[in-house]
Amino acid sequence: MPLGTLDRTPPPFFKQGPSALSKLFFFSALAIFLMVADLRFALVKPFRSALATALYPVQWLAMQPVQGAQQVMTYFQTLEQAQASAARNQEKITELAAQALQVDQLNLENRRLRDLLALRDRLASASTAAQVLYDAADPYTRKVIIDKGMAHGVAAGSPVLDESGVLGQVTRVHPLVSEVTLLTDRDQAIPVLNTRTGVRSVAYGQSGSSGTELELRFMAGNADVQEGDLLSTSGIDGVYPPGLPVAKVTQVERRAESAFARILCQPSARISGTSHVLVLAPAGAQLPPPPKTEAPTSARKHARPAKGEH
Repeated sequence: MPLGTLDRTPPPFFKQGPSALSKLFFFSALAIFLMVADLRFALVKPFRSALATALYPVQWLAMQPVQGAQQVMTYFQTLEQAQASAARNQEKITELAAQALQVDQLNLENRRLRDLLALRDRLASASTAAQVLYDAADPYTRKVIIDKGMAHGVAAGSPVLDESGVLGQVTRVHPLVSEVTLLTDRDQAIPVLNTRTGVRSVAYGQSGSSGTELELRFMAGNADVQEGDLLSTSGIDGVYPPGLPVAKVTQVERRAESAFARILCQPSARISGTSHVLVLAPAGAQLPPPPKTEAPTSARKHARPAKGEH
């Protein structure tokens, strides 16, 4: 077949329509027209709104996995942050609780020190401030150790007070520390005066290491003693100055089978838990010496001369 007889045009099945360049110019002009029309006259706005409304469900479904993953991540992050914040807050609460306890302890200690200083100003005798270091090792006695000794002028027999009343007496003195026997010790006794009646008696510590009260012994069954009576130092022993608070009567038992009443008293001082005390000089050391008595004249006349005397 001669080549001239061949048709160079594609068959109708493979026709491509307008050329690509024509399409480019056409759609470019259409796009420019639409942009200008939309900018000037907003012609495409209704179409855009309708298209956005129609595509919204598709967009919502497509965003659900992403939003779910973000929520899960946010939940775990928030949980970790909440746990960390709770831990920090708990640490702060613990620190604040410790500080509050320290403040309460300091306030209590300051109040007791102020009361102790006020008591010191009221006392006429010399006094030395001391701090309780620890309880004595003997479990069968009621004793404490204070941080003042012979180097600070503390003498054996010195009364020891806290801000509420008489605590005990110094029974052993070392160079730097001293041992104080408390009023409730079974071997301790103190002369007292009933401030209501003026009757003198002696208060003894209870037997046993756990005793926390005093007992008025050898008081007659009909003695005028009532619950609530206040007992103070009588001052006749030459150790304790008169007028210091000692105890308060808490129980009076009058038994028919005994000639004596059983009278229990609660010490005014804080027997357990005291931390600061005053050590007083014994009252006997502040008393004037007794007057010297002269021998009778007849005794001097009949006295034999010493050797060497004429």
